[in-house]
Amino acid sequence: MTIETFKTAVHPPTTVDVVVPVKDDAALLRRCLRSLRAQHTGPASIIVVDNGSRDRAEVAAIAERYGAVLIDEPMPGIPAANAAGFDHATATVVARLDADCVPPPDWLTRITEAFATDPELEALTGPAVFIDGPRPLRAPLAGLYLGAYRLFVGAALAQVPIFGSNCAIRRTTWDQIAEAVHREDAELHDDLDVSAHLGLHRRVRYDRSLGMGISMRPFTDAGSLALRMRRGWTTLRVHWPEELPAVRWLQRGTRLRTGSPGSLRR
Repeated sequence: MTIETFKTAVHPPTTVDVVVPVKDDAALLRRCLRSLRAQHTGPASIIVVDNGSRDRAEVAAIAERYGAVLIDEPMPGIPAANAAGFDHATATVVARLDADCVPPPDWLTRITEAFATDPELEALTGPAVFIDGPRPLRAPLAGLYLGAYRLFVGAALAQVPIFGSNCAIRRTTWDQIAEAVHREDAELHDDLDVSAHLGLHRRVRYDRSLGMGISMRPFTDAGSLALRMRRGWTTLRVHWPEELPAVRWLQRGTRLRTGSPGSLRR
């Protein structure tokens, strides 16, 4: 066995599957898949998870056109759809975005390089910008929305939280937490729940250069934003009292004193 062959056996090439949950969003799915097929580094596969769409026939046609694998998850809710997609993935890394997202052309390149160069990295996430809605409000609202998520959820979990519209997890890491995530409760935020299950001992990185274009739909009406906030609170509470913020911060402090790895920010 040559040295190069040995290195490949120990550290297999980094490949990325992309999971796209969708429900009644065929038109936006088309735009998303078009941008994924325009990536500088192509995905190993694109897994579209239909979560009971009324326009499923159109979703299926679009998935076929762009060479995506289409699977069905009848259990309602993004947590179930997201978990089904991750379960189906076989690449070394599983990336995640929503059907209304538009990733920049270097999105998968950055994800691939991040995991290839850091064998200890288990999850990666990044920021986003709004690509629709009133142009003068896009930047300030994105900063407010995502800044608040990182601030408050980061404080509650004592770690870097992943953002579901722009994240990637090592496949082996998903295998370790797949049975623990709350996939059957549609009233939870899947990204917040997965963040909690990643725990303080795993290396999670926030990369400012990992961009993503997202929809301003959370701000379309007060009810939509209130629903997201309520689900965020519900997601945190299902992990209490064992993982109350004070408990997690105490554990984080202990890990920092002992020099154990954990969440990182870049």
